[in-house]
Amino acid sequence: MIAAVMVGIFGVAGALLRFGVDSWFAHHSSIRSTRATGSAERLHWPWATLLVNVAGSFVIGAAHGSTAALGLGAEWQAGLATGLAGGLTTFSSWTTATVRLLSEERFSAAAVNLAANLVLGFGAAAAGIALVS
Repeated sequence: MIAAVMVGIFGVAGALLRFGVDSWFAHHSSIRSTRATGSAERLHWPWATLLVNVAGSFVIGAAHGSTAALGLGAEWQAGLATGLAGGLTTFSSWTTATVRLLSEERFSAAAVNLAANLVLGFGAAAAGIALVS
């Protein structure tokens, strides 16, 4: 029961952090002018999704080692890994953003999005584990 409550509390925190990161990037996205028309257009690249996925990978990596090293119970690991990192990270937004980039024929950007999430996510998880080992 305690683990479920911890997952819920940390899940809300993770979801709110993700909302904050998404909101910040939505208000600070890049604008490029189109040469042909002289008008400005927003070119989207999923920076917020990359950031939360990498941060969440680090949190999960650190949670797996640190809870045992600090003598914290399984409810803390569940709260941090499943709740906080689960509320923060997003597989569905990552895949949807990649499909969107492909539909816009931005093939290089889609490939970078795939590679960056995988490589940086693995690296962050490994760093989190190494930090507490």
